[in-house]
Amino acid sequence: EVQLQASGGGLVQAGGSLTLSCAASGFTFDDYAIIWFRQAPGKEREGISCISPSDGSTYYADSVKGRFTISSDNAKKTVHLRMPSLKPDDTAVYYCAAEVIGCTLQAYNVNYWGRGTLVTVSS
Repeated sequence: EVQLQASGGGLVQAGGSLTLSCAASGFTFDDYAIIWFRQAPGKEREGISCISPSDGSTYYADSVKGRFTISSDNAKKTVHLRMPSLKPDDTAVYYCAAEVIGCTLQAYNVNYWGRGTLVTVSS
């Protein structure tokens, strides 16, 4: 059974930090890119960061580039998203997902979705 278990969300003040984790199981980890999406209330789901565990290549949306850092622990089949300097606009449900064709950051290319974890940033 494919599972993508996201964790690490919570309530934090603006300027604070959180690290999200995505634990994968049930598929060949190196064959997929792992993507973080987020969906804020009333907005479309947005792909914000991606990593290819096979070669370590990373991608970021402009909205988080230079601020968030994605990393992969291949031995544990876990991807982390470090989010420092959080802003109220970062408030959203964050989802991790797996995509076989690579890091496109497009929801329509996702093969597997995990359940979300809520991040709330207060001002």
